[in-house]
Amino acid sequence: MKESLHYLLMADYLLFQKSLLASIKDINLTSGQPKILDYLLFHDGAVQKEIAEACHIEPATITSVLLGMENKGLIIRKNINGNRRCLYVYLTDKGKALAEKVELSFDIIEEKALLDFSDDEKKMLTIFLTKMNNNLLEKGVIGDE
Repeated sequence: MKESLHYLLMADYLLFQKSLLASIKDINLTSGQPKILDYLLFHDGAVQKEIAEACHIEPATITSVLLGMENKGLIIRKNINGNRRCLYVYLTDKGKALAEKVELSFDIIEEKALLDFSDDEKKMLTIFLTKMNNNLLEKGVIGDE
């Protein structure tokens, strides 16, 4: 099989995801929850819409994912100043502890993935992936046109 860019990106994503899920299997998270915990670790008190955008999760899906996290005692959702349309999401102590474990797992996986990369190669990879992301966001995704 020709190792095209799309194949390599998908294969690397799947390997990263598989490594992550294996490293946190003992904490019983669904596949969408680690990235939300990681986001909230640095943006505690974020609005659901912001979380959905930052984690690339559809707004309809974020509600059910957050409900599952709330039921596990990982987050609490509050409205502020009586605004019932806008819920802010906060990590509980249990959620923060798991978020820190997830962040450590992300760091370890990234370190392994970039083991033979020089500092310049790491910077260039980040630049290239950011450019790709921006191009796809600015030019639109096929099917969204």
